[in-house]
Amino acid sequence: MTSSSPTRAIVTGHTRGIGAALAEQLLARNVTVLGLSRSRHAELKTRYPAQLEEIELQLAEPARVAQWLATDALRHFVRGAQTVLLINNAGMVQPIGPIEGQDPANIADAVSLNVATPLMLASALAAAAVDATDRRIVHISSGAARNAYPGWSIYCATKAALDHHARAVALDANRALRICSLAPGVIDTDMQAQIRGSGEDQFPMRQRFEDLKRNGQLTSPEQCAAALVEYALSDAFGNTPVADIREIAKAA
Repeated sequence: MTSSSPTRAIVTGHTRGIGAALAEQLLARNVTVLGLSRSRHAELKTRYPAQLEEIELQLAEPARVAQWLATDALRHFVRGAQTVLLINNAGMVQPIGPIEGQDPANIADAVSLNVATPLMLASALAAAAVDATDRRIVHISSGAARNAYPGWSIYCATKAALDHHARAVALDANRALRICSLAPGVIDTDMQAQIRGSGEDQFPMRQRFEDLKRNGQLTSPEQCAAALVEYALSDAFGNTPVADIREIAKAA
């Protein structure tokens, strides 16, 4: 790496939405970032050529993720860092709809991307960054992890899995590692457009999300990312393994 930043971060799904905003916020703080995604972020790389490293990786395919983790790339990236931060941001809301209409392949992709890959990366990060004095893992969770929604059985289940993973890891006797499964609120991203584009027979609560968009009640990715990064790098991070950024912002 050409940067000597004492803090290094890995961000999944860094090319758009919250992931792109998170990467940009971290880079603006002089944090060296490794972006993992299906594609690259050309504009961000142009602005931060020395600070941003990118790997094209099919995150919904655990076999490919495992193959990459078997290389020395992650260990090389975190070497020499005092603080290492992993943000498991990449995720998908599909399949949307009642259980009988869900495609098995779509279910497998969702569980792979939303659960298997974040857990694999978390374990690999904990093992690779043994020399870092401060290791932090953020799972981007959702209110759907804590409240069931009709039509979202897969999304709810996968996000709940991240919450419970964080709770269990926090019980491990390793205080050099902090973890939090963090709900970001309702953000104006492509995922929200997918939700509004689904039929009411698939997602009966669609009207609520249409109203949020129409009434300007969606948070921008940039606003959300700023709050997330501020908390992820704060001394308070990891005090609780499951949290909501909106509640943290109110308490601040």
